[in-house]
Amino acid sequence: MKPEAFCALFVLVSVMTLTVESASAQAASEADVHAFEHLESVWNEAHERGDADALESLWANDLEIAVPHMSVLTRADAAKFAHSGQMKFERYYTSDLHVRVYGDAAVVSGRLQRLRTMNGQQVSDDWRFTKVYVREAGKWRVVAFHASEGAPALAVH
Repeated sequence: MKPEAFCALFVLVSVMTLTVESASAQAASEADVHAFEHLESVWNEAHERGDADALESLWANDLEIAVPHMSVLTRADAAKFAHSGQMKFERYYTSDLHVRVYGDAAVVSGRLQRLRTMNGQQVSDDWRFTKVYVREAGKWRVVAFHASEGAPALAVH
């Protein structure tokens, strides 16, 4: 290989490596972690209070929600459901939060424990969840929320 070709190949590989590294998750700063912990508190308290307007202020226009035992909801679907008051939360608590920031996008995952009443029946949920946030006009908005049944703790021998 000619030295010029080797140098060009080296530069190309270096640029590709830097591009891949910059696209990977950045360690969330302490400020990022606190910001998303606050957003989780706002989300959780809005559910407990039945405050549909507070929830809507957290949602991106193209929100999609996928949770067990429900059809996938758009923002319009979620707003209609939240304003209906059909579901009352006695407890809505997140823990084990893991925050990853990717520029103007972030992923928050963790455990969600809920105690709710719907159609006169009390239901308890223990889920794992993932929220995808995007920064729109300087504010973080939830664009996707997914939850699944929490798996039982793994027995380690």
